[in-house]
Amino acid sequence: METVNMHQAKTHLSRLVEKAAKGEPFIIAKAGKPMVKVVPIDEPKPAPRRLGFLSGEPWVIPEDFDRWAEDEIAEMFGVKE
Repeated sequence: METVNMHQAKTHLSRLVEKAAKGEPFIIAKAGKPMVKVVPIDEPKPAPRRLGFLSGEPWVIPEDFDRWAEDEIAEMFGVKE
């Protein structure tokens, strides 16, 4: 991780902030002593996208929900009707 002194940080703040925002944090030191660490702000993660019948508002559960893919599941377990 890059360490810069206070004077360098003031002179090149724009460039250093751009680098930090791209995932390259740095440390600002005063008289050789590390003072602060500059890191990017975490962006909020988007909510997970809901698929199928859960995507609509209000949620509507189909009447045949408990019978979806019934034949395929029975075949996977070797059950014949």
